[in-house]
Amino acid sequence: MIRAYIFIETKPGTSLEVVKRIKSKVKEVVQADAIYGRFDAIVIIETPDLEVLHDLLYNVIEKDPDILHTETALTLTEIR
Repeated sequence: MIRAYIFIETKPGTSLEVVKRIKSKVKEVVQADAIYGRFDAIVIIETPDLEVLHDLLYNVIEKDPDILHTETALTLTEIR
């Protein structure tokens, strides 16, 4: 199992809506929150492998029209 922390920059004033949409579309979400700081939201997801993670990032999350930029960090240890 792979855990990814996805840091998201959104269009101004849209972070709460983006988080809600991601939670409703991605069943692999462990936690998703709008935040203050350099990024506007953080989403934690767990997937069985990198292929599923790739599909979620490029075909679901980054397709959201209010998302401007994402950065993803993967954990170094496998989640069991």
